[in-house]
Amino acid sequence: MEKKDWLHNPDTISKIVVAVLLVALFGLIHIFAHDFFTNTFKLAISGNVEGLVEYLRSFGPWAMVVSFVLDVLINAGSIFPSIFLSTANGLIFGLPLGILISWIAETVGVVVSFLLMRFFFRSTAEKLIAKSNSLKHIDEASGKHGLEWMAFARALPYFPSGILTAIGAVSSISVRDYIIANLIGKFPSTALEVVIGHDLVNYKEHSERLAILVIVVVLIFLCYKKYRSHKQE
Repeated sequence: MEKKDWLHNPDTISKIVVAVLLVALFGLIHIFAHDFFTNTFKLAISGNVEGLVEYLRSFGPWAMVVSFVLDVLINAGSIFPSIFLSTANGLIFGLPLGILISWIAETVGVVVSFLLMRFFFRSTAEKLIAKSNSLKHIDEASGKHGLEWMAFARALPYFPSGILTAIGAVSSISVRDYIIANLIGKFPSTALEVVIGHDLVNYKEHSERLAILVIVVVLIFLCYKKYRSHKQE
């Protein structure tokens, strides 16, 4: 009976279908575009910004599409940082367009990652939450104030993206609030990353602006640290 119930469970069947589709998708990518993704991923996470810029520019008019898709995949994976790709976007497309591409791509990526994590792991998290009163309180708070908290956390530049995505996925924050929070919070953090990366490469021309931005980032983290210590007291 248990096996039959398991087989006829719509949630289980949906998870199996999604998992098979994901495996098939990555299999097709490996077969038809193995070298492309191997090269782009290696360059995007290696720190070789000049090599990444040159490689993306080799795609000509398609450079923007390639960069966008790569940025989405990196953020959807929530494993590797997209800092170097953000820097490359600023150098190739200029600051306004580079910020826009990075902002939208990173937001799409973390939303995809959130949906996959929630789809596969939220039910497991709910069982653990049900056994702990402290986790219940945290879960309830994330449902009521999740948008504000997530937007604030996402606004912190260079903060590990995967951690926030995982917290959001197993919390009670709604999909709508998560998307809005990331659209709001991702903009300032992404903009800072793009501009700082751009100015680090061209530090001789933008040394004053770079110094100001570094001070801003340090102040943001000091304020965040003070806020966290105040909350824990």
